Amino acid sequence: MLFLLSCLLQNYYQNKLRLALIGQSLFGQEVYTNLRKQGHRVVGVFTVPDRDGKADPLAVVAEKDGTPVFKFPRWRVKGKPITEVVEAYKAVGAELNVMPFCSQFIPMNVIDHPAHGSIIYHPSILPLHRGASAINWTLINGDKKAGFSIFWADDGLDTGPILLQRECPVEPNDTVDSLYNRFLFPEGIKAMVESVQLIADGKAPRVPQTEEGASYEGIQKKSNSKVNLAQPAEAIHNWIRGHDKVPGAWTVTLYGSSMLGESVPAGQPLEIEGASQPGVVTKNGLVLYGSDSKALMVKNLQFEDGKMIPAAKYFYSGDTARVELTDDERKIAEEIRGIWKGILSNVAAIEETTDFFKSGAASMDVVRLVEEIKQRCVGLQLQNEDVYMATTFQDFIQTFVRRLRGEDQEEEMVIDYATKDVNNMTVKMPWQCFINGKFEDAENGKTANTINPADGSVICKVAYASVGDVDRAVAAAKEAFEVGPWGRMNPRDRGTLLYKLADLMEEHQEELATIESIDSGAVYTLALKTHVGMSIQTFRYFAGWCDKIQGKTIPINQARPNRNLTFTKKEPLGVCAIIIPWNYPLMMLAWKSAACLAAGNTLVLKPAQVRTHTPAYITTDSVVDFIPAGGMVGQRLSDHPDIRKLGFTGSTPIGKQIMKSCALSNLKKVSLELGGKSPLIIFSDCDMDKAVRMGMSSVFFNKGENCIAAGRLFVEESIHDEYIRRVVRSLKILFLIIVGDPLDRSTDHGPQNHKAHMDKLVEYCEVGVKEGATLVYGGKQVDRPGFFMEPTLFTDVEDHMFIAKEESFGPIMVVSKFKDGDIDGVLNRANDTEFGLASGVFTRDINKAMYVSEKLDAGTVFVNTYNKTDVASPFGGFKQSGFGKDLGEDALNEYLRTKAVTVEY
Repeated sequence: MLFLLSCLLQNYYQNKLRLALIGQSLFGQEVYTNLRKQGHRVVGVFTVPDRDGKADPLAVVAEKDGTPVFKFPRWRVKGKPITEVVEAYKAVGAELNVMPFCSQFIPMNVIDHPAHGSIIYHPSILPLHRGASAINWTLINGDKKAGFSIFWADDGLDTGPILLQRECPVEPNDTVDSLYNRFLFPEGIKAMVESVQLIADGKAPRVPQTEEGASYEGIQKKSNSKVNLAQPAEAIHNWIRGHDKVPGAWTVTLYGSSMLGESVPAGQPLEIEGASQPGVVTKNGLVLYGSDSKALMVKNLQFEDGKMIPAAKYFYSGDTARVELTDDERKIAEEIRGIWKGILSNVAAIEETTDFFKSGAASMDVVRLVEEIKQRCVGLQLQNEDVYMATTFQDFIQTFVRRLRGEDQEEEMVIDYATKDVNNMTVKMPWQCFINGKFEDAENGKTANTINPADGSVICKVAYASVGDVDRAVAAAKEAFEVGPWGRMNPRDRGTLLYKLADLMEEHQEELATIESIDSGAVYTLALKTHVGMSIQTFRYFAGWCDKIQGKTIPINQARPNRNLTFTKKEPLGVCAIIIPWNYPLMMLAWKSAACLAAGNTLVLKPAQVRTHTPAYITTDSVVDFIPAGGMVGQRLSDHPDIRKLGFTGSTPIGKQIMKSCALSNLKKVSLELGGKSPLIIFSDCDMDKAVRMGMSSVFFNKGENCIAAGRLFVEESIHDEYIRRVVRSLKILFLIIVGDPLDRSTDHGPQNHKAHMDKLVEYCEVGVKEGATLVYGGKQVDRPGFFMEPTLFTDVEDHMFIAKEESFGPIMVVSKFKDGDIDGVLNRANDTEFGLASGVFTRDINKAMYVSEKLDAGTVFVNTYNKTDVASPFGGFKQSGFGKDLGEDALNEYLRTKAVTVEY
């Protein structure tokens, strides 16, 4: 054991070096820390003097470790080394100089002094962009690749031999910060440590730099950093993002540039000197146009006096009067002054005019300030950006107080509710289109009435949308995805918003259940538990998935001997459309939209024409646009070239038309949950009480308006008659309460959804009688106001009959018998349908149950139960019942695309 330990220690300490670190910043600090972890000895740290009384991060960590720290303001004067500085350096006895982000000019007698010389980190792929502004010029020049080099230091011209290089792709909207944080910082630290070890092991290369492709750009200053707006949009975008914190042309500094797609949001025009056409101030920022008429978005502006504002507030920047603080607010302001003092320890006192950043604060200090204040004021919506927008103490307090009072929140949404006093409450129902964050009338001004199926009365009018409304909604959803906050949001923050939506739905669940009841005819207790309850569960389930969407790494072999890494990324599709049915208006919305939004998409939602109210109730965010059905709305969604995915629940004929239109338009992705004729097989060895109870539930749940309803029951011959007797006895009890008000808590069975469907069910029963099936019970509309259908039972149904093959979508039980013991025979009959949504089997024999469940050709099989769906279990059909899944992890893949990336290194 001691021998092994000795070997390990010997291996740990072999090939380690005495190092001098010459540099600064958090990068230098991390390099220092990681080199020490690897067993190297840092014998001296040479960094910059304290700024505004604050030491550099590298100095801070080195002093804590007891490492000698030297803070020289300069190493040479008029080109000549300072003797005292050089002697102090030589005294530490370093074998290698490591220079991470060194900003000082180091004399060559220092660079060449150690036995192994000096290595330095440079944030470009040398020989490209030699000089001090390398990162900036990578973006300014529109390079497709960024990276860094670790080279053997020379006389300051960045022309020394290369030791190691790494590169990464430049994304279209990368900034200096994003490149640095994503790649240059973390990978640079690893590479510096790797380089030192290569030197220690005698394996470090010295690859001479070529002059081919070499460039040298100077440091950018205000005097030479004016952007030329008379050039293509991408060049303007590259210039702005490359310059980061230096001004563009015009009279302001431009921050946060990103390219726009084809859709440009509406806004107020703004004349800009030197631009090819006026800019547009929109709610998301300032749109600038290049000479090629393409557009880019600028998020923030800073004026010559240093004041910084969101570009969206350009026309309102001078309109805000200062607020007078209350006594309580003054007390909190003094506490915040103390927080500022704790961060700015170098400042003697925090005055009203003290500037956070001019006093030496950095980005980590911003995070600390915001988090300390949020801890003090729980629930306060303070953002890091608020600090950058109000850098002096007095301005920050003004911003803080406005946030505390809620004055800086977005304008209150204007909603023209239709109200109704019902179920001991006043329910409020939006009835207009919801487009780009606003409720508004349909473009054509048309409306249609929605009808309460319980009594045939008009609930209210709703907007009757047109093709123009669809186009506006899709454009808004595209903008929200491409340039709005939703498309850029951290997945965990997206999940937080979905959790919040679920909480709000739970808070208003009684109101939602009431609306669902009067709108769709669902009994209130079922609406509360299932229509609303499962919708809440669905949003919570997918909220948890938001930050768990991830790809995988894949080993590839064919590229040997090169080293390759292949990985996959899961990305949102973009704008999606969802068309939902009338039987579960809210729940079908939740099943589809929760997965869609969790994946990071925006969506346009079309409810069924006859049922719009609960979907309209929860569409209150610009990432969801709501289009009440009009004549050509569904067709336009299928045809629209900017929609990348359409999810549909409805009939098979309409699903086929949608699939055809989606293919011919832009080959958009489609998922379809269509018709069903779900078989339920009941064997003689079943639990008879349970089989009767669950068999009835499989047909009559939600008054038969249930996509997975058992469309045909097969009952084994020896128990058939007893089974039918029990069902009839239960139906007589059910009929006694069928005509009750669906809002009555004792009602078990409500009205059919709408008149046309009611008429179809009566006709369905008439056809069954004509074909020779035995009508045992029901078959007619109840003689009273509203659309109530008698619960109905048919027996002696033969395989060729219409009611044996076609879905009723109503409270009609269709029963056929099969011979005792004929398992394969009844399976053949059950599978003899073009549908395959759901199925079921009742038996006490587990072997029989497993055999039948394996052979049933349906997307869901229930064994000794029925209608037991769960948000975590995938739901969807086979054959002409469609394809694609709602619910469960599988549903996320319907709204994602997989990108494979292969990197050679």
